[in-house]
Amino acid sequence: MPERSESDSRKLLRRLRDMLAVPGKGQDRLDQITHLIADSMGTEVCSIYLFRDPETLELCATEGLRKESVHQTRMKLGEGLVGRVARTGQPVNTADAPSEKGFRFMPETGEEIYSSFLGVPIQRVGEKLGVLVVQSKVAREFSEDEIYALDVVAMVLAEMTELGAFTGDDGGIRALHKQPVMLRGTSGQEGAAEGRVWLHEPRVVITNPVADDPLTEIDRIRAAVGELRVSIDDLLEAQTLDKDQKQVLEAYRMFAQSRGWLRRMEEDIMRGLSAEAAVEKEQSAARARLEQVPDAYLRERLSDLDDLSNRLLRILTGQGKDTGAEMPENPVLVARNIGPAELLEYGRKLKAVVMDEGSVGSHAAVVARALAIPLVINTERITAEALNGDPILVDGDQGIVHLRPEETVARAFRDKIAMQAEAQKRYASLRGLPATATCGTTVALHMNAGLMADLPSLEGSGAEGVGLFRTELQFLVRSKMPQRAELARLYARVMDAAKGRRVAFRTLDIGSDKVLPYMKPQDEPNPAMGWRAVRVGLDKPGVLRMQLQALIRAANGRPLTIMFPLITELSEFQQARAHALRELHREKSLGHPVPEKLEIGAMLETPSLAFAPRAFFELTDFVSVGGNDLKQFFFAADRENELVRRRYDTLNLSFLTFLEGIVARCAQTGTPLSFCGEDAGRPIEALALAAIGFRTLSMRPASVGPVKALLRRVNLNDARAVIDRAKAEGAESARPFLMEWLSSHSE
Repeated sequence: MPERSESDSRKLLRRLRDMLAVPGKGQDRLDQITHLIADSMGTEVCSIYLFRDPETLELCATEGLRKESVHQTRMKLGEGLVGRVARTGQPVNTADAPSEKGFRFMPETGEEIYSSFLGVPIQRVGEKLGVLVVQSKVAREFSEDEIYALDVVAMVLAEMTELGAFTGDDGGIRALHKQPVMLRGTSGQEGAAEGRVWLHEPRVVITNPVADDPLTEIDRIRAAVGELRVSIDDLLEAQTLDKDQKQVLEAYRMFAQSRGWLRRMEEDIMRGLSAEAAVEKEQSAARARLEQVPDAYLRERLSDLDDLSNRLLRILTGQGKDTGAEMPENPVLVARNIGPAELLEYGRKLKAVVMDEGSVGSHAAVVARALAIPLVINTERITAEALNGDPILVDGDQGIVHLRPEETVARAFRDKIAMQAEAQKRYASLRGLPATATCGTTVALHMNAGLMADLPSLEGSGAEGVGLFRTELQFLVRSKMPQRAELARLYARVMDAAKGRRVAFRTLDIGSDKVLPYMKPQDEPNPAMGWRAVRVGLDKPGVLRMQLQALIRAANGRPLTIMFPLITELSEFQQARAHALRELHREKSLGHPVPEKLEIGAMLETPSLAFAPRAFFELTDFVSVGGNDLKQFFFAADRENELVRRRYDTLNLSFLTFLEGIVARCAQTGTPLSFCGEDAGRPIEALALAAIGFRTLSMRPASVGPVKALLRRVNLNDARAVIDRAKAEGAESARPFLMEWLSSHSE
């Protein structure tokens, strides 16, 4: 590139930096910037549009357009040429703006006399902040050097916006990371928590976007890239890496060795950016490309480049991971996404977890439930908005997060937490009492678990046993298949901690959303109904047999309860049961102690099993209704799909009638029956389940108290009559009938 362009670019950036170094009001600074850019680029117009909210852009400053249109002219994301730049993250450069497709004429600005238009996004690592525009009367397209210069200036504006350079009460923009923000997401685990933000991957704040000495900055970037390459090589030499981890690091190494990547950053530095700002500029460009690429493999590679840029920024700035920052009291983990092993490393010290991404069935959600901490997913902007130490309120019941809340909001939230704590004290007084209704019927309340850390809740919650122990968590948090002896020791510790109470071990439930790190994922169009759970175990019996052996050895002569997930027909249960009996015989022939009593049961999670031959109900030792899966298959509503998963009510009378049929079939053969799932832990749903005949319910530990408290003050015969009345009246759901009855007949 010509030396003159480089010097002009650096000169503009220095003028911009010097102007921002002088104390001033937010609006004054924005006005000065537009004047400076228009003057430097020789255009009649320069305008800055910033996001007022995620969907609306506002004209915040201009040189050349009518001043009265500032803070009055607004447009939606994607509307007009400015909206197009904001939506796509790509520049728009045209010599004849009015004839451009999508052009929006804004008469209040007086822009009709300007033909040429160049707009570039103001963005910071995927965070869209606004659009920077220059216009001129002469019909011409702007050169590549001019586009590049404006892009670099937009980059600096983004960094300065991050640092609060344009905030104030004088019409400037809101202070980033200062104002209260409410974010709506999806509830992944119920509960409420107040704490301080702890970022899983802290954002790097760049305080020096403009550099005086390009050669020094180039030396810094080359040294940092060299250190990055060495660190990746060291990681690749580790002996503990599995195949997938090596592939990721190989991709990292490929990008780190890329001459083009380093050359582009050096060019950015010669234009006037610091080493850190040059890295972030390339990272933002990669993010913009990522949003436009339809191919999943290429998106993954661009995501690798994004992660690599974060590593490089941490080397350059010394910010981020492993910097000695102390975790705050009552930490709430905030992450874009997180794996189960990483989440387990934090353990129970966390008060809650909030994620940009994730799903209700993700590994992280499973672990969060096991840790019994509130989880909100799909908040989209939480990692862009939050800083370490920010006060945060997490409402896992509603899927709402309050970041830097106003005191009135915080007080109301604390009142809610206090009420819940008071209720928990009342429930604690019921801990040793049975869940016996006023009619004399007793319902056994068990808890769900998946970690050794869950077992202390068995005593504290008042649960009578473990109705579901999820064995897949021990497989999900490892980078390679666990050994039989290792599993046997773990299962033995679970039984020890249960102190003689019944623990129902569910065999490995993998597939669908739970893919093992060392298992080749299957490309299935509908994984929830695909190769998963017992189907995997029967097709690949090696792991199933190993797990059964570990369970039998862990029992060491004690009673053992095993249940197989997603049994859909009699023959599947016969095959799975035969595997268990073969391993029992094998262990006995080896002289190992065998369980004094072995229960082998099935999880009823598909409607088909409800209509299985009578022989199934006679053969199985017990049936556990897996409510989460059964409801999604009954209503044909994917529980991972936010558009449909909340549309269907558990107390829908069609579903309750179907469940009544299961109760009746088990009663005919004397087969013990339980209901396991989220609905078992919701008091109104638990009441309905008990009323139609379920005598064992299994739920998360925190739900045992509320469910017991309700059951102990109602008559189940009366509740059943209410459900029957709802049916007789042709209602769709029993919920309003039960709610009205409870409000008028509670004791």
